[in-house]
Amino acid sequence: MLTLHRPLADEARSVLVDGGRILAVGPYAELYAAHGERARVREWHGTVAPGRYEPDAVRLLETLYWPDPREADELGAEPLPAASVPMTDTRWGGSARRGLQRMLARGVTAVAGPFTRPPVRTAVQRSGVLLGPAPAVLAPDARADFTVLAADGSVLATSVGGRLVHRRA
Repeated sequence: MLTLHRPLADEARSVLVDGGRILAVGPYAELYAAHGERARVREWHGTVAPGRYEPDAVRLLETLYWPDPREADELGAEPLPAASVPMTDTRWGGSARRGLQRMLARGVTAVAGPFTRPPVRTAVQRSGVLLGPAPAVLAPDARADFTVLAADGSVLATSVGGRLVHRRA
């Protein structure tokens, strides 16, 4: 399925995605004229940029515990040292998923590894984020990993492999 991402703040940098790959990057008017009838158009009040890289992912996911929202009264909402709570494989997996969700909300599409804890490694693999640095530019035939940034630099949306994995309401 074709999806045309139209950044209203910079229509010269629109991105046409076909499945999990970038088909084209360029002015919205040109991409729409060539593919608009077949493409789903997503409009964003921001600019499209390459996804971000998190070089500290191992520490963030393997030494911190990201509390479940149901634990907020007891543990709070911010990450805390994993040694401060009894950790099981189930808890490691859930913590890693919540940590990854926070990263996706910051536009992260690639992380440093390797991950030694099996539940963390599984969560990272299932998330679809790349291991290793993210591409520095958006280019045809590249994997459709990008973020949409608001004027203040905050993240409006994150795409990993052509899937919209975060969208701010």
